[in-house]
Amino acid sequence: MKSKIREAICLDSQPVAVIRTDTPPEGPAISFPPGARGRCLVSLLAAASQGRSAVVQADTTGCNGGKVGLGFAPMSPEPMCRVLSTGGPMEGMYYKDSPEHARCYIEGLPPVASKPYVLLRPLDQLMEGEQPACVVFLVNADQISALVTLANFDRPNQDNVKLLFGAGCSQAVLYALHESEAGQEQCSVGLTDPSARIHLNKDLLSFSIPYPRFLEMERKVEDSFLTKDLWLNLRKRIK
Repeated sequence: MKSKIREAICLDSQPVAVIRTDTPPEGPAISFPPGARGRCLVSLLAAASQGRSAVVQADTTGCNGGKVGLGFAPMSPEPMCRVLSTGGPMEGMYYKDSPEHARCYIEGLPPVASKPYVLLRPLDQLMEGEQPACVVFLVNADQISALVTLANFDRPNQDNVKLLFGAGCSQAVLYALHESEAGQEQCSVGLTDPSARIHLNKDLLSFSIPYPRFLEMERKVEDSFLTKDLWLNLRKRIK
């Protein structure tokens, strides 16, 4: 599938379609080996944006946070509420100032239905019959500005994009999966998680869109600011 949005914002990489499925995907796909530790799913997301399909199962996520971020399992508050905060007995990450605040985050993560496989597919390589749950763009600041503006273009309310605290894979995937499953259309800016950013180009963030909303936004490109002089002049510095 070719994306009008991708062309309009001069995106060199591919938007990534996130597909949950009961069966192994067709065609080649990279993955982590079963039981691998210390691997971050953001590296697979980045690879998919560069044209390589990736497939993930519960035992090939690379970390427990990845299982949560792709909807394979809920996060257990123990010991993560201490890991995310002040530690004990292991060193803490200090992303929250107390285990209690970390627990509030963990218990507030949205549940989503699980499938045996999650496929990260470059959007232009979608196969017949594959139905994405959401689409993830890896974009710079100018491109983020375009996507945020487009997400609000055809809506009367101004809160059509959110940025929530979370692990990188939850920010990029889980929150969008939840929106899609709930029939909602709010987009998400993500990959502000320092732990995930080391696997990503320093200038990039994620912008995730539930798939039905993505299709709506695709149809609005030609009527929007993306075809007007202000944006056309701004995007010259992206090329």
